[in-house]
Amino acid sequence: MDIAKVSMALSDIKTLSTVGTAMLSKSLDDQEALGEGMTKMLELSVNPAVGANFDTYA
Repeated sequence: MDIAKVSMALSDIKTLSTVGTAMLSKSLDDQEALGEGMTKMLELSVNPAVGANFDTYA
């Protein structure tokens, strides 16, 4: 077994793991921001009178 190849492989795995973790962190931050935006949008759109009465006879 070549120690240099093993060392390079482990280094590559560490780099890929670090990049993957950073990407996941960014994705989670984006999803959290989207969720907060959705919550705010839903809070602003609440109007209990809208849609309560509608004419079904046209």
